[in-house]
Amino acid sequence: MFDLVADVERYPEFLPWVIAARIRRRQDQTLWVDMTIGTSLLRKRVSTVAVLERPQRIHIFSHDPIFECFEQNWNFEPAAEGGTTLAYQVDFSFRSPVLQTLIGAALADRFTAIADAFQHRAWQLYRHSSANAS
Repeated sequence: MFDLVADVERYPEFLPWVIAARIRRRQDQTLWVDMTIGTSLLRKRVSTVAVLERPQRIHIFSHDPIFECFEQNWNFEPAAEGGTTLAYQVDFSFRSPVLQTLIGAALADRFTAIADAFQHRAWQLYRHSSANAS
């Protein structure tokens, strides 16, 4: 699961609202990422920094001017019955009160859809390997 979340450049293949993603820079366990999010009508490029603490944690933050704050934390724990227990937290707010009002609630709902998309992607990629391991 850690590798799935860390594979940013594959996000457009399965994450809703991610149009493009590229790693601009890598240094040690830190990735600087440019991502285009939106729809066919509205698009916004945002920059984030991801700190990879393999295999336990991925911390993502942004100093992009659109955000007052933006942080995501992915925590991975081995599950007793096999597999991985995943905890996902996100905290964000827009600098603009108008954007916060117009987009904030909708974006919060999208984070739930994003978590669901990761779960579905993991099922697609790993169900065969777990079935073969049995």
